[in-house]
Amino acid sequence: MPHSDTHVVGLISDTHGLIRPRVHDALTGVELILHAGDVGGSAILDELRLIAPVRAVFGNTDPPGEPGLEDEIAIEVGGLRVHVSHGHEVGSPTPAKLAARYDADVVIYGHTHRPLVTRHDGRLFVNPGAAGPKRFDISPNVGRLIIANGKAEVEIVDVA
Repeated sequence: MPHSDTHVVGLISDTHGLIRPRVHDALTGVELILHAGDVGGSAILDELRLIAPVRAVFGNTDPPGEPGLEDEIAIEVGGLRVHVSHGHEVGSPTPAKLAARYDADVVIYGHTHRPLVTRHDGRLFVNPGAAGPKRFDISPNVGRLIIANGKAEVEIVDVA
């Protein structure tokens, strides 16, 4: 990604075929959107591309071979290593399980539908929550990852 002092990356997961109108507002101005799986079809990625470039990983409900989806994403943003996967590959994902498997400064995942922002062993772990159909009595959310001066912070945004 281009080098500047501050990078803002949109985080979304578990859309399951639905982009809510408020997602557009919540992710306006991001330079990249990272989708942590359970996309629900290429039309979702096309709509997100109206906001910013998109990279997305397979979730457990995405069909094998779905165009535009990667097994995992490993990129550098603002000098920090960022990893994205759905999380189901470690069973029920937790920061500890993901920390044991992935060596990145920021680990982004989905699968649980529950938003979580926490630090573990000095690294940032983020589940932006599920942005698609409301399930488990949890409000739909997305995230905004802000990386500035080698530090990462996340804002979770309700898109109900």
